[in-house]
Amino acid sequence: MSAPPLDDHPARGLAADWAVHLRRDRLRSEHSIRAYVATAHRLIGFLGEHRGEAVTAALLTSLEPADLRAYLAQRRGEGLGNASAARELSAVRGFLRFVGGEAASPPAIKGPRVKRGVPRPVAPADALALAHDAADDAAQPWIAARDLAVLLLLYGAGLRVGEATGLTAAILPVGETIAVTGKGAKTRIVPILPQVKEAIRDYVRLCPWPLAKGEPLFRGAKGGALSADLVRRAVRAARVRLGLPERTTPHALRHSFATHLLGRGADLRALQELLGHASLSSTQIYTAVDAAHLMDVYRNAHPRA
Repeated sequence: MSAPPLDDHPARGLAADWAVHLRRDRLRSEHSIRAYVATAHRLIGFLGEHRGEAVTAALLTSLEPADLRAYLAQRRGEGLGNASAARELSAVRGFLRFVGGEAASPPAIKGPRVKRGVPRPVAPADALALAHDAADDAAQPWIAARDLAVLLLLYGAGLRVGEATGLTAAILPVGETIAVTGKGAKTRIVPILPQVKEAIRDYVRLCPWPLAKGEPLFRGAKGGALSADLVRRAVRAARVRLGLPERTTPHALRHSFATHLLGRGADLRALQELLGHASLSSTQIYTAVDAAHLMDVYRNAHPRA
């Protein structure tokens, strides 16, 4: 018995409703919503073939562990690695919980083991060299000042690249701190180093576009909001010129901010607030980073290592 086409599955509407829920109630980014809903569509299509019937809410809430194992097996056969398979399973569970309500209990299956990577920090001198090299390569002085200010915000204040490019001119004039809106639309207060403040002031002085409150602070060459992808490209070009490893990315500058603060005795709870982590467990990974750095020093310096 052939399965009905995906458009005929009643569950397609449930996937659309889930997208609304993720956007309105969970405050997920558009990128995350697209990825989650694509997973829901894949699951629906698979179940239509696997079960040979239209996929309804009743079917989704009556799935067995074997159904999800079969789905994951198919996805693994398509080349999905452990980390991607774990994310796929997490999205499937979220969709099934949405369909069945908060009291729903999706089939319990063990996900693939994922080795959690330890972020590799960029040395302070390399982080500053990267920021200045990206600025030196800019086509115009105001763009050079912009790139320097953005990259110093990532390393000097621990911002995510999207948080930096999402800043508005409402933070002007820059004082000792700025308010940053992070994941889940949560706002945190971040201290600003004098060097970072000066870089922002230089950019504001040179920027040819009016910076009205509520408008984007960092502008592209044509006056629109600066794209995070443009920042990533500038960093990629600078690291090639400087001979830095591929792991030198905008996000690595944020890792470096966290690692260097922790290495100088910063409290883990304070670091959690500065980074905007919802869970302390997200911050605790930096203790492993610091331990890894100590081991590197030990191996390189100790005569018996």
